[in-house]
Amino acid sequence: MIKWILILLIVAAAASLLGMPALAGAAATGARILIAIVLVLFLLILLGVFAVT
Repeated sequence: MIKWILILLIVAAAASLLGMPALAGAAATGARILIAIVLVLFLLILLGVFAVT
């Protein structure tokens, strides 16, 4: 999952340098969505651990 976030961020940076704002925006949005999913999963795991203990 983290690999895909890095790939999308690299694509966004390359697209913005090459002057393609639509592609850069789409890649950045995809990266933000993946980061949000990772954070939600991490928080759910933390809450589950604290609920068990």
